[in-house]
Amino acid sequence: MSKKELKRYKVIRQWIEGYITGTQAAELLSLSLRQVYRLKKRVLEEDENGVIHKNRGRKPAHALSEDIRQKILNLRQSETYRHCNDVHFSELLAKQEGIRVSPSTVRRIRCQANIPPKRKRRPAKVHRPRERKPQTGMLVQIDGSFHHWLEDRAEPMALLAAIDDATGKILAAVFRRQEDTEGYFLLIRQMIEQYGIPMSIYSDRHMIFCSPNEKRSIEQELAGESVPLSQFGRALKDLGITHIKALTPQAKGRIERLFQTLQDRRVVELRLRGIQTLEEANQVLPELIKEHNEKFAVAPLEPESAFVPLEPGQTLDLILCFRDQRKVGPGETISYQGKTYILDVPNSSPTIPAKTPVEVRKTLDGRLFVWYKGKPYPLKEATRNKAAKSPEKKKESSEKKSYKPGPDHPWRKYRPTNSKELKPA
Repeated sequence: MSKKELKRYKVIRQWIEGYITGTQAAELLSLSLRQVYRLKKRVLEEDENGVIHKNRGRKPAHALSEDIRQKILNLRQSETYRHCNDVHFSELLAKQEGIRVSPSTVRRIRCQANIPPKRKRRPAKVHRPRERKPQTGMLVQIDGSFHHWLEDRAEPMALLAAIDDATGKILAAVFRRQEDTEGYFLLIRQMIEQYGIPMSIYSDRHMIFCSPNEKRSIEQELAGESVPLSQFGRALKDLGITHIKALTPQAKGRIERLFQTLQDRRVVELRLRGIQTLEEANQVLPELIKEHNEKFAVAPLEPESAFVPLEPGQTLDLILCFRDQRKVGPGETISYQGKTYILDVPNSSPTIPAKTPVEVRKTLDGRLFVWYKGKPYPLKEATRNKAAKSPEKKKESSEKKSYKPGPDHPWRKYRPTNSKELKPA
């Protein structure tokens, strides 16, 4: 009998014995007069058992059966669902096994089996929250996460992702061997082809985004020299995107929190799908992105989109590319990476004067173009006639040959004189 039930029994007994009235008993128990009359009737019939709840010791009708409980426990301890948190595990049970239980039920079964949680519950760090942008496309956060996405089935790789600040929606994602400029070019291309060009992009200060010569001296600032840009920065400038570089990870916390969620959930999803290679992971990535957006994305404050399409004449092949400065040589030739190239244009086309500084652009598929006065000129490798090879003269050996005198050489006719013969008798 609990303390509450014991108190009820004592008060009802005092009422029965005439020490207090029914109204006083109702006030002491904080119950209605009608309810204390019911309790009095049950105490008169069953004594102290009358105040004990009738469901005590009985199994609820909607409780899980022991077979289902044991099956959930076995699945939780299996290799397939290891490293799952309680919420994700309950979702996977409904999706993969057809067992629909709440996360609290999963947590209760786990605690009863003394299985530790995936992550200890720690008090949240206090950071001043930044309000979301009102329109989608006003700010896009990008970053990469190098992680064992395929666990021990493959080498660790990097997941590059772009998330919209207004909605928390994943706009693009790609798996790469490592975090590189080409991967971010593919990420931006994927986002622009699906949604358009955003107003601004928020990134960290990785060398991919910042040029090593970004800091200018006082003399350079007074001379008005522009800040040198990285390959990625030049592409954003051509697209008209404002590039914001964060100083701390907390400044771009939305993309950091996204990777924490993806590492918590998508590693298990890739394991359940039997993904073994980076190529297979990229094939199922759109499906995983769709599931994530349906569950976690929110509606923007304003329905209008800030994404804009490409301007007429713009092509992503010549914007999301690698750029180098060169000078045109005689005969419209350009030296690039140890090879000589010429303009692949008709003879009637306008020529580029020699010694003119131009920009060589190399697309992601390996094509080369010269960018001159806002126009691209394709390049092709120059073919040179091989000169006829002159017969090679054998070099005389630098070693001195030993000289052997002939048989008629005077040296052979010389006969040494015996010293004994020269002595007098």
